[in-house]
Amino acid sequence: MHPTFALPPSFLGGCAAPPDSADFCIAGIPFDLGTTNRSGSREGPQAVRRASRMLADGANPVGWRDPQALSVADLGDFTLALGDIAASLELIERQAAAVPHLLAIGGDHTVTLALLRALSKRIGPVGLIHFDAHMDTWPDNFGQSLAHGSPFFHALEEGLVDPRRMVQVGIRSPMPREVHDWTLSRGVTIITAEEVHLHGPAATAERIRAVVGDRASYLSFDIDAIDPGQAPGTGTPEIGGLFTWQVMAVLQRLAGVTFAGMDVVEVAPAYDVSEITALAAATILWQYLTLAATP
Repeated sequence: MHPTFALPPSFLGGCAAPPDSADFCIAGIPFDLGTTNRSGSREGPQAVRRASRMLADGANPVGWRDPQALSVADLGDFTLALGDIAASLELIERQAAAVPHLLAIGGDHTVTLALLRALSKRIGPVGLIHFDAHMDTWPDNFGQSLAHGSPFFHALEEGLVDPRRMVQVGIRSPMPREVHDWTLSRGVTIITAEEVHLHGPAATAERIRAVVGDRASYLSFDIDAIDPGQAPGTGTPEIGGLFTWQVMAVLQRLAGVTFAGMDVVEVAPAYDVSEITALAAATILWQYLTLAATP
């Protein structure tokens, strides 16, 4: 077996199954035109892939599930329209539509809107498990209607997700009261970071499962859900966030949820320290795959 530093620069250093027959496909989306603070998440896919090589040498000791036993293909990065948010979203949607089960590496959170558009056209409105410091239900971002603070406003307005099967976890940023109240009025469940800290991962996972039920659901993980002390490499850090052990403990308890796809977004390597943010993102993708692997 090759040492981790010598593995190919694809996810987990491999994922070479034929794309047309793979059960799961990885794709990078190097897009950060929707960023409202620090840019740089366009470099996220490469950084996450590099960090993922640390996870290529065995199974998950929790349940002994090995993602590398699955049929997984790394498709490389999606094509974008340089400098054009709307056109880029159309391209992302078109490329995602061709992938039955996609794990996307962003890129800023704007890309999730395109991914949900593609998924909902195939299977209808989905449940949504959304980890984030921010609600991302702003109707606009400094006058821009398509940006990383608004994907779930549009997803709710367009009927891409079932609001009563949508749960947001880790919320703690400053926000307009009207945005908060509008989100709750649609039927969305909010679990703040403080609630996770006070009640623990087991209770959090139980609440998530109760919201999404047993029908198809999507996982969208903004890396700034994690406290910036453990994930500094992001464009909009917010103190008081989740710890990585809490994130892993919650995700491990979501085995059996009917997942239809997922993304990890907002990794900005220029602000990272010793790859800890990129490794956290890679481990979230790895953990998602372990939920599907056979012990």
